[in-house]
Amino acid sequence: MSVEPKYAPGITEQIALEHVTADEYETILRVLGRAPNMVELGIFSVMWSEHCSYKSSRVHLKKFPVTGERVVYGPGENAGVVDIGDGDVAVFKMESHNHPSYIEPYQGAATGVGGILRDVFTMGARPVALMNALRFGAPDHPKTRQLVSGVVAGIGGYGNCVGVPTVGGETNFDKGYNGNILVNAMAVGLAKREGIFTAAAKEAGFPVLYVGAKTGRDGIHGATMASAEFGEGSEEKRPTVQVGDPFTEKKLIEACLELMAEDAISSIQDMGAAGLTSSSVEMASRGGLGIELELDNVPQRETGMTAYEMMLSESQERMLMILKPGAEPIAERIFRKWDLDVATIGKTTDTGRMVLKHKGEVVCDLPLDPIGEEAPAYTRPWFEPEARASIDPRSMKGPEHLSEALLTIMASPDMASKRWIWGQYDRHVMADTMASSEDPADAAIVRVHGTNKALAITTDCTPRYCYADPFEGGKQAVAETWRNLTAVGADPIAITDCLNFGNPERPEIMGQFVGCVEGMAEACRQLSFPVVSGNVSLYNETDGKAIPPTPAVGGVGLLPDLSKRAGFGGMKEGDVVLLIGETRGELGASLYMRHVEEKEDGAPPHVDLAAEKRNGDFVRAEIRAGRARVVHDISDGGLASAVADMAMASGIGVKLAYNGPLPAYAWMFGEDQARYLIAADAATAETIRQNAIAADVPVSVAGIAGGRAISINGGHALDLIRLKQAHETWLPSLMTAETVRAAE
Repeated sequence: MSVEPKYAPGITEQIALEHVTADEYETILRVLGRAPNMVELGIFSVMWSEHCSYKSSRVHLKKFPVTGERVVYGPGENAGVVDIGDGDVAVFKMESHNHPSYIEPYQGAATGVGGILRDVFTMGARPVALMNALRFGAPDHPKTRQLVSGVVAGIGGYGNCVGVPTVGGETNFDKGYNGNILVNAMAVGLAKREGIFTAAAKEAGFPVLYVGAKTGRDGIHGATMASAEFGEGSEEKRPTVQVGDPFTEKKLIEACLELMAEDAISSIQDMGAAGLTSSSVEMASRGGLGIELELDNVPQRETGMTAYEMMLSESQERMLMILKPGAEPIAERIFRKWDLDVATIGKTTDTGRMVLKHKGEVVCDLPLDPIGEEAPAYTRPWFEPEARASIDPRSMKGPEHLSEALLTIMASPDMASKRWIWGQYDRHVMADTMASSEDPADAAIVRVHGTNKALAITTDCTPRYCYADPFEGGKQAVAETWRNLTAVGADPIAITDCLNFGNPERPEIMGQFVGCVEGMAEACRQLSFPVVSGNVSLYNETDGKAIPPTPAVGGVGLLPDLSKRAGFGGMKEGDVVLLIGETRGELGASLYMRHVEEKEDGAPPHVDLAAEKRNGDFVRAEIRAGRARVVHDISDGGLASAVADMAMASGIGVKLAYNGPLPAYAWMFGEDQARYLIAADAATAETIRQNAIAADVPVSVAGIAGGRAISINGGHALDLIRLKQAHETWLPSLMTAETVRAAE
């Protein structure tokens, strides 16, 4: 269809292509039958950005299982909702704030926390826990220390002030993130099932309220910045990073929850990526309605703001509500009490269109359905990476001293204590944290207030596995999440995810994405562990160099009885250490290869999902029966690293013993999956062993607790004091001024 003129006044071809691709612009012309004006072009640009439309990924995201007996709301709402019994639900989601955190680490990380909190309390839930998954560049890279310092301060500064505990997470260092760090934030909330709110507008003629902080010019085009790779001039994008205010967020949480109790809200949406545009478009379109806004009524903190700026601003701590008619005075009273802005800025309509007015003129008149239905959906070309050969555990000489190899791994950036980081987070505010980063447990545990049940929460991903074999790496990310929840005694319920990859227009990167998604989907199906929410973050690369594929997984499980839980501290002298699961000595893509052999070779460990289910269900049953109190899953660094964790947490050594067919170093450091360690007194351990045999679960005695060192077959021992000192001092040493001066 020919459209004349092709560009509206004030818009050139260059301006149009700064907003959308040439093909996308042609689609807009066809949909509208005319050229869009600047406001309309801006709306299309953010709603069709990768960050908002998932145009490169949504064809593959359909492969995820998203339903289950406990799933109340799956993908498509602000956050996932699962039933945890007694009329209670858990609400949770994970999202990325990668590009903003690289450009402005403090505010980028802080506003990532604020945004994910709003996704949760928008649903009517009180946030009760925060998690994070952080990936930084090589320790000796000149920017690493500054980025670590800023990001950690931003997470702590926001979470601590808003009064929600940061209970756990993970932190990795790898040169693959030198030019593009990852900051993934997860929030979990609790609500009553009948008190859940959704975003879809329900009826025409209802008032639309803006509440929270005023709109400024910060964050304009934040969604489009998050949908492009970095290159020269990235620092110039600093103005697109939002500025957060945790004290305003705290007031917003309380005001929203108070209003929700008044039966005044019809639907509600936070203003996240793409701000007022995405919230208004999504609310109206999900309900099959239209929306009309009077932008002169939008609270503004800067003078002379244009309609384009107001619609695309990503200023923080703002919400959009559709109220039941006549409820405006209730909302005004509550929000003014909390010293927050509140304004009626429009109404829902039955037109199916978005109409925006500013200074007496209609500055936008768009049909809503095409913004969603005509959004690009690309089936991008991809190919599988070349398969790596497996490593024969007998093919290498092995280390001279096994204990020194263990020390090397436990003092490495991958395994060293991250106390310097989590020590800056308030982990116990709200008084329901039962286990967090400081506690020896494989998952954080947060009590459901006033009850004897609790949520178990974890985040997991092993990017080096995903790089070596995306399908197996995707399976492993889900399986380890399931295993960590199981290791504390919880029933795994569901996951959220944050899929971080490079440029999807490159077939090799798209191949990584497809492989990881298919591996994750297979694991979710086999483990009955559905995906209920998530986020895709693409274009994580700088000057053509992509990050390692990093599909971070956040898992939530239920502990029905807090008295029946496990951790990996508390071993006693004479306890028998049992190994649950089969060991083949899989060393490919392992920390042993990276830090001892100094290679990045080999295929990652195979994930046998049937074995995961069988072994995990057995371990959980032993925890519930009260026999297994000291439990640790085996993952990074293999059996030896898990033993080291248990020994340091318990203040007691372990005498390992092995006389099997594998080389001792393969038995100690192989990263075979579906395995756990259980420590118990001799009589209880024998009962567990017999139960495992009866259940056809592989079981063996790995060692005996005792002394103040870790040894293997009576050989050279690693003193616990030396081990703990090396384990605890690496990160504080990195974060000293002397270290950064040396790096520079």
